[in-house]
Amino acid sequence: MIGRRGFITLLGGAAAAWPLVARAQQAAVPVVGLLHATSSNYFAQFADAVRQGMRESGVIEGRDASIEYRWAEGQNDRLPVLAADLVRKRVAVILAIGGTAPALAAKATTSTIPIVFLSAADPIKAGLVARLDRPGGNVTGISFLGTALEAKRLEILHKLVPSAALIGVLVDPTYPDAEAQRRELQDAADILKQPIAVVGASTPAEINEAFATLSQKNAGAVLVTQAIFFNTRGEQLAELAARYRLPGIFDQREIAALGGLISYGTSFPDGYRLGGVYVGKVLKGAKAADLPVIQPTKFEFVINLKTATTLGLTVPDAVLALASEVIE
Repeated sequence: MIGRRGFITLLGGAAAAWPLVARAQQAAVPVVGLLHATSSNYFAQFADAVRQGMRESGVIEGRDASIEYRWAEGQNDRLPVLAADLVRKRVAVILAIGGTAPALAAKATTSTIPIVFLSAADPIKAGLVARLDRPGGNVTGISFLGTALEAKRLEILHKLVPSAALIGVLVDPTYPDAEAQRRELQDAADILKQPIAVVGASTPAEINEAFATLSQKNAGAVLVTQAIFFNTRGEQLAELAARYRLPGIFDQREIAALGGLISYGTSFPDGYRLGGVYVGKVLKGAKAADLPVIQPTKFEFVINLKTATTLGLTVPDAVLALASEVIE
């Protein structure tokens, strides 16, 4: 029979052991390694979409899995070290976001841990997968089709600003598909008989210089090509387009919401959701090699009418009718 003092001692010992039990239970939960080229601030707008996708596959963060975050803060040379750290932690799957660089860094670090990428560059040309339908290896993911839509963006801008003698094109020369973007846009410009001027920028200061250059060239509008760097500079791009009174088209809805004139592209929130779906499927036992690369079919065409009014532009009814969202 245990006395009162012995019972208290036993109870205290059990209480001390509870945290150890909890930690042991936590350790059994698989870990998702999220490797992002940019920052937590940029990712915050899409975090719920990733969690929603995981839930759709039956995985709830905190109950069925935990997430370890690694941010490169725009410094791609940090990605290999960050990827290696996730591999050392033996994460169950790596979600690589922010262009092809995170996925390539993860792929170079491990050939066994499944990798789910989100990227707008061509995943085959980038060397991520051998084919789209059956990727093979340990890599699969979501392709935003960014480069493939550049010609359509130029066509939309040309229709909206037919008086523009010259349309400026902003390209990030460090983006893997930069040359493909240039070629596609030049081919489209030739068909439209619309002169374009291509300028490059890969730093915030260079973006400022690029807009000043386009103003000096008397550009009548600007097309900002798909690049993760540009998507993180939405406020700067919208502000510069307003300062120089340049009607602009972008690939991400969020930039139109910040004051850009138009955005046209695949839905980023939907793409992040699909990435979460694939993470969940992998945690449930699916093999990356058997999961086809997804090309989202949900597109967003957003027009900011307030910006159009400020610029003195009249948006034709035919163009408004095509918009999936009008910001007034």
